[in-house]
Amino acid sequence: MPHPTVPTITRATRAGARSSRALATAALAGLVLASVGALLSSPLAAQGGGRSAAILILRGSDTLVVERVQRSDGGVTAEIAIQGQPRIALRYTLGADGMIPAATFTVRGAGSAPDAPPLQSGTLEFKGDSALLAITAGGNTRNIRVATRAGALPIMNNDFVVLEQAVRIARAKGVTRLTVPLFALSNAQTIDGTLELVGGDSARFTVAGNVTETAIDAAGNVTGGVLPAQGMRIAVVEGAAAAAISLGKPDYSAPAGAPYSAEEVTVPTPAGHRLTGTLTRPAGAAGRLPAVVTITGSGAQDRDEYIPVAGGYRPFRQVADTLGRRGIAVLRLDDRGVGGSGGDVNGTSAEFADDIRAAVAFLRARADIDPARIALVGHSEGAMIAPMVAVTDSRLAGIVLMAGPAYNGRQIIDYQIANGVQGTPSILPAARDSAVKAARAEFDSTTARGPWMRFFLTYEPLPTAQKVRQPVLILQGATDQQIRAEEAAMLEKALRAGGNRAVTSHVFADRNHLFLRDADGHPSGYMKLTDPKMDAEVLGVLADWLATTLKAR
Repeated sequence: MPHPTVPTITRATRAGARSSRALATAALAGLVLASVGALLSSPLAAQGGGRSAAILILRGSDTLVVERVQRSDGGVTAEIAIQGQPRIALRYTLGADGMIPAATFTVRGAGSAPDAPPLQSGTLEFKGDSALLAITAGGNTRNIRVATRAGALPIMNNDFVVLEQAVRIARAKGVTRLTVPLFALSNAQTIDGTLELVGGDSARFTVAGNVTETAIDAAGNVTGGVLPAQGMRIAVVEGAAAAAISLGKPDYSAPAGAPYSAEEVTVPTPAGHRLTGTLTRPAGAAGRLPAVVTITGSGAQDRDEYIPVAGGYRPFRQVADTLGRRGIAVLRLDDRGVGGSGGDVNGTSAEFADDIRAAVAFLRARADIDPARIALVGHSEGAMIAPMVAVTDSRLAGIVLMAGPAYNGRQIIDYQIANGVQGTPSILPAARDSAVKAARAEFDSTTARGPWMRFFLTYEPLPTAQKVRQPVLILQGATDQQIRAEEAAMLEKALRAGGNRAVTSHVFADRNHLFLRDADGHPSGYMKLTDPKMDAEVLGVLADWLATTLKAR
């Protein structure tokens, strides 16, 4: 569910949330600030004129991020592509002093066409100690004034351009150590970055405890580097060759030798839009098959619920593979605005529930699926949506709630904001109470006003849970610091209070919100994890319960 670093200008704007979705951005924030950090260094020549480059963040041979950069004396354009995440285009106006007085941004869905209608767009302008934002989404424009500090530079996750500007400023000042105020477009907060120039060709930058080390050239451009804590490296491709760099199209096919097939499907919805997805079907099965529909967490996510944590977290691909080997078909879908999926990306969880109802109807219309043996598997916000669908569809055979919320959104956000402050090393203990108050005020004046968040803040999951009559499996990580472990017990109690006796709950030790092994569980540590896969214990409990509930072979 939402994390305090809720994106201001991306659809993970919904709160940064639908958990993994939101997590996608929250987890990436660590990577970005780290990469952000290290990128600073170089003198204030003419702004570095005429550069064309692609800056990559890699883990091993896996390219996680591509930033395309075009630099001229008067400005810089950058397009940031992250696997499975919205594509962000930025245009920065450069001042003669190396500052960035204004910027524009456009956000498009992951995998969408270059000229596809944007999910969001807007402008940023600095006026003294204020940042003036105009954000357009769904045909509506919001004008926001946010307090910052004079001389702040704007940063966006995985954007190296702004950091290169900071390097130029440091060199122009003739200093080897510089504290830089950074206005984060991802959450409209101002934080400090500490730059250290090491010799004439490298720099170290620290933001919120994350360190990035980079090589720099004479103009102040990043030419390579590492994110040591995350085990990632930075590579740069210059000139014409940069145009050939891409993340590639996601591969949703079945792995070689798998006992199931993978079919690309398109699901129509009553609202008129279509959702793209993959239906995996066990091979050689006779008769109609039991099936599962997966529901992602918050933010714009693809059908795998991909998050670039620990080299690539794809939980629903794992679920589909595991269940395909147990005789169960799985339909997983791209969210609105992702891949080929259409629809209003600024809708509420209740509206997204209609998309899942359409997915269930799609399966029931197929001759190879048993309409009486269909279940839902939802993660985080998806685990909030699954009960909404279940109470309106008595034919569903069961639902699985993975890290599902029991508290309302306001309680969750308040906890996450306080917890986020507590987990930020750069905020001294004596300043944390005031930092929490400031963060809450900022949240209420910006993110809280969007339609998704307005619904989320007031929605009460427990009354809906009390009305669910189908069998329910509750899965929860004991160290989850986004949806607390106590919420699993609250959901179970509500379900039973409504008369449901077919309720099973399982809390996994040392598992975080993503069900990855993590003794701490704080989102700030996600990028330090080394294994991006749910293990056999988690998948085994899930698959055993579904095989029994759906009477799979």
